[in-house]
Formats: sequence, C-alpha cells, structure tokens
Amino acid sequence: MTVVAQQLQLPDGLPTPRRYFAMLAISLGNILAVIDMGIANVALPTIARELNVNSNDAVLVVTVYQLVLVMTVLPLAALGDRLGHRRVYQIGQLIFTAASFLCFFAKDLHTLLIVRAIQALGGGALLSVSTALLRSIYPAEQIGRGLGLNAVVIATGLVIAPPLGGLILSVAPWQWVFVAAVPFGLASLFIGRSALPRPRQYSDLFDLKGSVLSALTFGLLIIGLEGLAHGQPLYLSTLEILCGAVLAIFFVRGQLRSPRPIMPVELLAKPMIAMSFLANFAAHMAQMCVMVSMPFRLQHGYGFSPAETGAMISPWPFTVMIVAPLSGYLSDRIPASLLGGIGMAFAASGLAALSFLPAHPDAFDIGWRMVLCGLGFGMFFSPNARLLVSATPRDRMAALGGMIATTRLVAQTLGASLVAGILALNLGDGGLATMIACGLVVIACIISAARLRQPAPGVSKTAVIDEF
Repeated sequence: MTVVAQQLQLPDGLPTPRRYFAMLAISLGNILAVIDMGIANVALPTIARELNVNSNDAVLVVTVYQLVLVMTVLPLAALGDRLGHRRVYQIGQLIFTAASFLCFFAKDLHTLLIVRAIQALGGGALLSVSTALLRSIYPAEQIGRGLGLNAVVIATGLVIAPPLGGLILSVAPWQWVFVAAVPFGLASLFIGRSALPRPRQYSDLFDLKGSVLSALTFGLLIIGLEGLAHGQPLYLSTLEILCGAVLAIFFVRGQLRSPRPIMPVELLAKPMIAMSFLANFAAHMAQMCVMVSMPFRLQHGYGFSPAETGAMISPWPFTVMIVAPLSGYLSDRIPASLLGGIGMAFAASGLAALSFLPAHPDAFDIGWRMVLCGLGFGMFFSPNARLLVSATPRDRMAALGGMIATTRLVAQTLGASLVAGILALNLGDGGLATMIACGLVVIACIISAARLRQPAPGVSKTAVIDEF
C-alpha cells in the first residue's frame, strides 16, 4: 500500500541554522567515500607490489568496490523510501566506517577484497539516498546552490585524497590509507543524528523481486565485462553477459508494470533526462579512465614517487573545488545545458593535451593540463545534476538518486575495467586511456549541445510534506 503524499504549495527545505548542520553531516558522509576512492587509486601500485600481484589484479580493489555499489544502490534507494532516508543513510555510514577500519587488518588481496565489498555495501546506502536528503535540506529555488556545495565537498575530498594517500604511503603501510575515512564517518554520524530530516517513508512496499533482478542484472553484466579485462575464458564472460542481458529484459518489463519502480523508467521517457543521463555516463567513465590510469602512467612511465603522483593529480580536483559551487550557483540563472557543454569542451581540450605529454614532463607540464580538465568537469557535473533534480517529482527523488548513482558507478566500473584491460596488454604507461577518455568527453559535449534544443525544466515549488 502506497502512502499518498499530500501536495501543498508550501516552502520546502530545512530552516537555518539546521540546514547548515544537515549539510555538514551530508558533506562529511560523502567526503569519506570520496577520500577512500581517491586514496585507493593512488595506493594501487603499492598494493600490487606489497601483495605481490599483477597491476591488473590490483585494480580489483577498485572494481570490486564499484561492482557491489552497482548491485546495491537501486535496492537500497527503494529501501530508503520504505524505512526513511536518514535511517538508511546513517546505517550505511556505520557499515562504511567499520569496514574502513577493518581494512587495516587485510594482509592479502582476497581479505582486502572481502572487506572492500562490505565497505561498498555501506557506501551504497550513502549514495542511494544522499540526493533525496539533499533535496529535503534545500528549498526548490536554491537547489542549484545546494548541489554546487555538495560538488565542492566531493571535490575537496578528491583534492585531499591523492596527497594524503601519498603522504601516508611514504610513512606507513598501505593499510593505513583506508583508515583515513574513519574520523569523517564518526563525525557525520554524530552530527546527523539531530540535524538530518527525520525518517519519512513514501511507500509501505519493498519491491523484493525487482531488487533481486536489479542486483543480478547489473552484477552479471559487470562481472562478465570484468572477466574480459582480467583474462577470464571468453565463453564464460560471454555467458555471464548474455544472462545479464536476459535478466535485464525481465527487470525492465517488471519495472514498467510496477506502480512504484525502483528504477525510474518513467523519468527516462523525458528526452532531457535521458540525454542528461547519457552525458553523465560518458563524463564519469572518462574521469575514471584517467584517475585509475594516471598513477600507473606517472609512476611506471615517468618514474615519479607515490607522493609526487598524488601532488600532480591534485590540481584537477582542486580546480573542481573552486569551479563547482560557482557553476551550481550560475545554473540557477543560466541554462544548465549551456554550462555543461562549455565545461565538456574545456575538459576535452585538457584531456587531449594530457594524452600527449612530453617525453620528460615536469610538474608544470602536468599541472596546467590537470587544471584545464578540472575546469571542464567542474562546470559540467553540478548543472547536469540540477537538470535531473529539476525535472523529477519530490517523491521520486530517492529513485532518481539511486539511478544517478547507478549510472555513475556503472560508468566508473567500465572505466576501471577498460584500464585493467589496457594494463593487461602492457599499454598502461602511455596515453591510450586518456585518449579514450577524451573521446568520451567529446560525446558528452555533443549531447550537452543537443539538450539546448529541449525545453529546460523548471524546479517545481510543490513540496511533499516531510516530517522534519
């Protein structure tokens, strides 16, 4: 039985100063996941060496994490509608924080992968409802500002992660890099207990069948693609991909008949939303290709240390940290599609330059290219997210958040798998991965330009009554 939300023309969002504390809790929760991912990327060469595994096997530390996230985000978003967004968010924080600490005790690759899978389960809960919580924190007319602030928080985590990872690796064993997320998790739990909106359920039902089919569909597709990258027999990978494709048919058909689907298929019928998801997919896949491949390229190809690698990657997220809140603020006043298209044009230029580094690059050679890439991606992500949020009803925000996270995670997993395949072919020291990323960004730029022909969605001021 579905709880019918009464629609009234009322102001929405949390009052100040509670809004600021709620945003702080969300920010700390998001930053812990970002720091963990950034540190993991920088630590991959060290993990490969210390655990005596191949570079492409070490990438499993990233891809297993991404795989579990992909499988769980949509079901957990539906569970958030059932149990309350705050409750699911904080349970996810608790699991993620505990698993981050347990990474310290991982002494081999198999143990590390198990703990990373548990960590991803908590991260999936965080990602699945964070968009819904953010929409409840900010009023409709300021949602671009809220998304921009969230983007700067994520970018801050990306800025901190590489040099922090390099610093930790220079003075301590690699296990310590994962423990860095623990203080952020504990602080977020403490602040969020009183600041976040109270649990609010939109539905009495939990689509168990749809959740299982979703997990199996995405899981089998990603496992099959991962198998191709890691030398799995071709017949087995093909079988996994075919099974995933068959399950996808049943999953989508079931979602089309469901009164409250866990995947917002009704939203994908809108051209603006569909194109925004496609552009988002291409941009995130491109970004992951670069972020996973660059540590190997800089350390193996050019002989930089882990600390130097972290410092040279950091201008990208540092620039995003500056540009993202500005682009989010401007997206409340300037067409978001225009901002996104300009951003992708800058990113394509930066990636093209990064693909063709000189034979002996110095910090400046790498730094200005990273800044140009950061400028482009910083101008794209916040306006793109605003387009999606603006066109979505309030009571479907958790489903939208789950779909956004799933799209991003599938793209990132494919990007990491692509890099693993390139490393397996001993091509990771060159600019091939960056060239592919440049092509993906060009596609996102073309899609962003095409969106200008579509009517821009307005942010509805119709608010669903929440029990704050």
